[in-house]
Amino acid sequence: MNSPTKTRIGILVVAYNAATTLAKVLDRIPDAIRPDIEEVIVSDDHSQDSTYLVGLGYQQVSDLPITLIRQPANLGYGGNQKAGYDLAIEHGLDVVVMLHGDGQYAPESLPEMVAPIVDGKADAVFGSRIMIKGAARKGGMPAYKYVGNRILTRFENAALGTNLSEFHSGYRAYSVSALKQVPFEQNSDGFNFDTQIIIQLHDAGMRIVEVPIPTYYGDEICYVDGLSYARDVTRDVVGYRLQKAGFGDGSRIALNEEYQLKPSEDSSHGRISAMLSARSPSKILDLGCSGGRLAKRLRGMGHHVTGVDVHEIDGVTDRTDVFIKADLNDGIPFEAGSGFDVVLGADVLEHLVNPGALMAQARDVLSPDGVAIFCVPNIAHWYPRTRSTVGMFDYDQRGILDSTHLRFFTRRSIRKLIERQGYSIQRIEPVGLPLDAMGVEGTKAHVLRLVDQVMLALWPTMFGYQFIVEATPSPS
Repeated sequence: MNSPTKTRIGILVVAYNAATTLAKVLDRIPDAIRPDIEEVIVSDDHSQDSTYLVGLGYQQVSDLPITLIRQPANLGYGGNQKAGYDLAIEHGLDVVVMLHGDGQYAPESLPEMVAPIVDGKADAVFGSRIMIKGAARKGGMPAYKYVGNRILTRFENAALGTNLSEFHSGYRAYSVSALKQVPFEQNSDGFNFDTQIIIQLHDAGMRIVEVPIPTYYGDEICYVDGLSYARDVTRDVVGYRLQKAGFGDGSRIALNEEYQLKPSEDSSHGRISAMLSARSPSKILDLGCSGGRLAKRLRGMGHHVTGVDVHEIDGVTDRTDVFIKADLNDGIPFEAGSGFDVVLGADVLEHLVNPGALMAQARDVLSPDGVAIFCVPNIAHWYPRTRSTVGMFDYDQRGILDSTHLRFFTRRSIRKLIERQGYSIQRIEPVGLPLDAMGVEGTKAHVLRLVDQVMLALWPTMFGYQFIVEATPSPS
């Protein structure tokens, strides 16, 4: 019988001018967890004192497996973390815990910090000084910091749809596999790195768990400019919400490449799901399936889904019945087969050099009574119209002006293109703003959705964010 594989636990000690505290912090690592520690990475961020020499001396006498690094230039708080996490990935660790070299966070809590990840219950664990009522103030957190922490955390939770007790603790443990799935390397080198990586983890659907930790404020030097920090994290959160709605270029927050499912009933994915829920179990070809989130929903209705995409995103093979990695600019791959009841091209035509050629191939792989469903963004929507009018046309990370879009469509142009490829159009539906992606919920979402539907009915070419077209092969 094979013994379970040991979890490779690493500790990243970020240190800057920590000569007087570094050894004490390392001494306080509990005996109970020391045998499980694979590596302690001490990253001296080009300190102006003797932090590196202290670390070098400690390395010679300690039983801890210490890797000591002195950065050749100051990388900043976020930059130092990036370097450490890159090493954790390179060294094949399973878990990495960030510990501050100034002693502000208790090493005694390390077992509690790693336990949820080791037990498979979390992808990230944050130490919270707020979970126990009154503990933060009793531990010496200044009143202005406590109030600022609570205000920012409440705002961030409301904007992101999260429920964390504290966004601004620097005591973090991450599953290294989770780090591999988020583009943390593109984050800020400053203190708002911690907020940006929370946003990335949340966007990727990672499980975040909080554990209570003690609060300690001593005579350590604080290098954070509170007002600048508050401004930066506010911009990060607002920027993310705009990105998710298709109104941002991704310069604030870098997200992964996967296109997320839009679950609401009036979104494009919701409308397509409703169309296909009325069909008996069908054979579906999902062109440009991304991570397979929509395919998974369709499979839950009893459909058999073959997905094709140029990227093999983690989990896509589990969400589709068959997955084929292929560039659709080269056409539908032969191994996909034919005789499909439905060919689905949701948010893919705009990424192709010659979308008409793919449409023609889609017609050829349909069964005689099959249907094609195409969904494209509307370049005549008020948002790109306004930007062009005021001379601010540029690309976004997502949405109508996605930086990977090669072709643009209006209702008229998509109709003409589809008909030229030998289809008869059965219906064209405008789709409104992706309110679910914008994080709008509750009563506010209901009101905005009602207004959006009214505007769609009055002027679909102006207020239609996307158009869904259902078409069948022409008899001729």
